[in-house]
Amino acid sequence: MKITFLGATHEVTGSCTFLEVNGHHFLVDCGMEQGVDVFENEPIPVPPSEIETVLVTHAHIDHSGKLPWLYKNGFRGSVYATEACCNLLRIMLRDSAHIQEFEAEWRNRKAQRSGQPEYEPLYTMEDAEGVIRKLVPVSYHKRVPVLDGVDICYTDIGHLLGSGSIEVWMTEDGVEKKMVFSGDIGNHDRPILRDPQPTAEADYVMIESTYGDRYHEPHDTKQDAVQLANVIQRTLDRGGNVVIPSFAVGRTQELLYCIRSIKENHMVEGHDGFKVYVDSPLANEATSVFMQSDYDYFDEEMQAILDSGRNPLIFPGLEVSITSDDSKAINFDPQPKVILSASGMCEAGRIRHHLKHNLWRKESTILFAGYQAVGTLGRSIYEGTKKVKLFGEEIEVNAEICYLAGISGHADKSGLLKWIRSFEKKPQMVFVNHGEDSSCMNFAECLEKEEGLKAFAPYSGTIFNLLTGEFEKVTEGIPIPKKTAASSVSTAAGRAYASLLEAARRVQSVAAATEGMSNKDIEKFTKELEALCAKWQQK
Repeated sequence: MKITFLGATHEVTGSCTFLEVNGHHFLVDCGMEQGVDVFENEPIPVPPSEIETVLVTHAHIDHSGKLPWLYKNGFRGSVYATEACCNLLRIMLRDSAHIQEFEAEWRNRKAQRSGQPEYEPLYTMEDAEGVIRKLVPVSYHKRVPVLDGVDICYTDIGHLLGSGSIEVWMTEDGVEKKMVFSGDIGNHDRPILRDPQPTAEADYVMIESTYGDRYHEPHDTKQDAVQLANVIQRTLDRGGNVVIPSFAVGRTQELLYCIRSIKENHMVEGHDGFKVYVDSPLANEATSVFMQSDYDYFDEEMQAILDSGRNPLIFPGLEVSITSDDSKAINFDPQPKVILSASGMCEAGRIRHHLKHNLWRKESTILFAGYQAVGTLGRSIYEGTKKVKLFGEEIEVNAEICYLAGISGHADKSGLLKWIRSFEKKPQMVFVNHGEDSSCMNFAECLEKEEGLKAFAPYSGTIFNLLTGEFEKVTEGIPIPKKTAASSVSTAAGRAYASLLEAARRVQSVAAATEGMSNKDIEKFTKELEALCAKWQQK
């Protein structure tokens, strides 16, 4: 009975933990890394075909995004998640597969022109559909056997629709041990979802630490609408757009909920009927999943709105963008507006086009409403960079940059402590993961010094025997070397030279195409080329 820590160890993304019980192998989460990869991650220690079960804490891609990759490489077991989580996984994994295929197609067009080998996508839509067929929905608070000697039970953890902490009972050689995986713990007093629910007991606990060394700013939930209304008011007053990089699933719905309240209470003056664009097909699908979910997933306020016959996520002025043409048209509309678009960390998706059209405008505002991982474009903008590069073009950052305090799907340090304190008996060991290096270490230290718990923040590859309560292997973090300035310059110079040669080849093809033109046009073209060559030969 062993646990091997693989992903999201001293990092915030790529959650993946490997367990073996009675010769059976299973995973808790199988997520994709996003942003900068800080430490080397150990591979799954057995072939994917030998993984029998995956337990998914919630649908975010950093916890689920490599499930199709697992299927592609031979996994044919069952994937357990709550019913709402399964519904979100169906749309999110298909969306991720589409992105993988699109990127591969784009890379291969470039590869064909340059004679480079073909690029293979991480996985395809076929792989996503394959693993979707393996989904097994379960209910909260119901103990379910999943393997010989392994039972599970989900508890609502309030982070995302259908998210859950997972109780895992494991029996081997007549000895039972129970481990609880927190998943991402939700923030308290947030709209739409219920607060994180406690768990009473466990031998071992694995807890996230995204905000393990930080506190959210004190706030009244009702003030979120006031703060957002103020940003919208001053931006529209000066004729700009409010651009909100928003996670398609969870954060977008929370913002729509908030904007509905703003409009219902006339909190923005002088801009009656201002438009709000949701420019993310995935966000629009996710909103439909929210509205079709079981009533019991929601908090009392959300339930009361539903009981009144109102739709909590729809309001006058809401525009849904589906096609790429719809998306492009937004930036040709001169009217001040609010734009919600993915991805939330600005690493991909339509948000990058909206940033290109608004970052340089002093009258516009870029409003962040969620965590920005190290190394992402969102983090760079939030921390005050003066210029960014988008689609090969350097863009000055002149827009107002804001952060919506309090709008976080993650519990802060106090919320994490509240959850761990809910255990009636102290666990034998608490493993800390899913946080930046300093956050993991600081929170583990806090648990030991302030809570009297035995805590450890493992690096990837660390192995712990759950029966004996002893480490079998303790690894050190292996940092991934950063590119040096010299290598970056060299790479940039290589790209510039390659671009020059490509331009020269284009000129040659244009010259060849002049056959049949008038002598006058050919002579003019020749003189222009000769003048250009003479200019650069003198340098």
